[in-house]
Amino acid sequence: MKKKYLILSIALLFVFSSILVACGGKKASGDRAKTLVFGRGADSILLDPIQVTDGESIKVASQVFDTLVEYDKGSTKIVPELADSWEASQDGLSWTFKLKQGVKFHDGTPFNAEAVVYNFNRWMDSKHPEHKGGEFAYYAYMFGGFKGDSGHVIKNVVAEDEYTVKFELNFPQGPFLSNLAMPAFSIASPTAVKKDPVKFAHNPAGGGTGPFEFVEWKKNNSITLKKNKNYWKPGLPKLDKVIFKSIPDNGSRFSNLKSGDIDMMDGLNPDDVQLIKSDSNYQLFLQEGMNVGYLAFNVEKEPFNNVKVRQALNYATNKQGIIKSFFADLGTPAVNPMPEIMWGSNKNIKDYEYNIDKAKQLLAEAGYKDGFEVDFYAMTEPRGYMPNGKKVAEYMQADFAKIGVKANIVTSDWQTYKERVGNGEHKMALFGWMGDNGDPDNFLYVLLDKDNARKPDAGNISFYKSEPLHDILIQAQRSSDQKEREQLYMKAQEIIKQDAPWIPLVHAKIPMGADAKLVGFVPHPTGSLNLHEVDFK
Repeated sequence: MKKKYLILSIALLFVFSSILVACGGKKASGDRAKTLVFGRGADSILLDPIQVTDGESIKVASQVFDTLVEYDKGSTKIVPELADSWEASQDGLSWTFKLKQGVKFHDGTPFNAEAVVYNFNRWMDSKHPEHKGGEFAYYAYMFGGFKGDSGHVIKNVVAEDEYTVKFELNFPQGPFLSNLAMPAFSIASPTAVKKDPVKFAHNPAGGGTGPFEFVEWKKNNSITLKKNKNYWKPGLPKLDKVIFKSIPDNGSRFSNLKSGDIDMMDGLNPDDVQLIKSDSNYQLFLQEGMNVGYLAFNVEKEPFNNVKVRQALNYATNKQGIIKSFFADLGTPAVNPMPEIMWGSNKNIKDYEYNIDKAKQLLAEAGYKDGFEVDFYAMTEPRGYMPNGKKVAEYMQADFAKIGVKANIVTSDWQTYKERVGNGEHKMALFGWMGDNGDPDNFLYVLLDKDNARKPDAGNISFYKSEPLHDILIQAQRSSDQKEREQLYMKAQEIIKQDAPWIPLVHAKIPMGADAKLVGFVPHPTGSLNLHEVDFK
């Protein structure tokens, strides 16, 4: 009798094990079925949205926090979020927002006009008691510095009643509404921030109003979020838990997707795209190329204070070869700092051709007939705009050697890398940018205006300071006429092309892979990750 029971038990165990294998193991658990594990190439740096300037931090922070307005699915059209409606004055000097009622932060405190006022005062006033925890870089990038600076956009933020907030501006700003939709300007719980504004950037528990609540951060390993059961959008989120898993190597991350250890990944090697396409167990997402990968020259340092040197290296760069070798043709050569898919792009500008002889000629004219030696900073962690920075640097290194430029590649981990280039330690460095809001200002002003050549967290890591360019960009910022702004941005790109503070390399289409059972995900051109409606079928 015991023998029969033993045989039956073994048979049942075999059947159960087979079911687990057929289901991919992890999907058999009801708890795991509502958990999304997202594989990415690097860890976040900080989680207080206003301190965040890197995509890995934004991915997580945007699940925990909400903004006053947001971008619509798949586009940069502005739609309501924590604000139900808004109205601008005729002169563009004031904006009034009616806020959503009944929303609570994760710590149970109410979202209201006073909370909005508190956040903006904390961000813009360097004397505010909670103006701590980082450099508040994005605020300065988008609003012309801080309170007291000559170019500062916002004069006052006032709570007119519990659910009405008014912004008074020092001068009009064309992209004002688009800027407010950026994740950096998410509204945090004043109560949570006041507990410790420095630690808040590492443990934002209770601080957001978003669909997921912060649970745990295991540095360089994983960040765990759980469902906000009191989220103000009915029926959302659909997932119970989200885990962001750091797996630096693209190939290893793909292996984790195939083994079922993760459900979704970015940083997919371009060569693996066809493997995803040909396997019905997976699905491919392509994010539109509203980004730019580039090589920045620090124009404050020799020899890059000489425009002919910068132009020479532009001529010595084979962009088509780079895209074919490392992007599997999922990208277009970058002529300008902003992609052609955006309004205001100057499609009449002719790029520097790949011409080694011309490059040698310009170097000789600049006084460097025999070339020079220089450190070449390259990132090691994959970025959407740069799947393999070290390999790209090695490819460019070989071409630069043809004109006598010996480039020594210097690498470091992503956080150290950002700190070093933001502080201007480099002479030339690979870098990139994911467009935040679909406005040319977000590329040209943030990345190349003198206002943003501020250390230690410069947006303009070329430290390029052109007064003619600055005048045009500020004029464009303060206009609400899109046709006028477009013409100004066209002129701005002509100045930048001539002065060559960069080698714009590529606007990449970013491939992402996912389990075929995943539904509800729509890739966004800004690179933001919206997991609110994601589920498993």
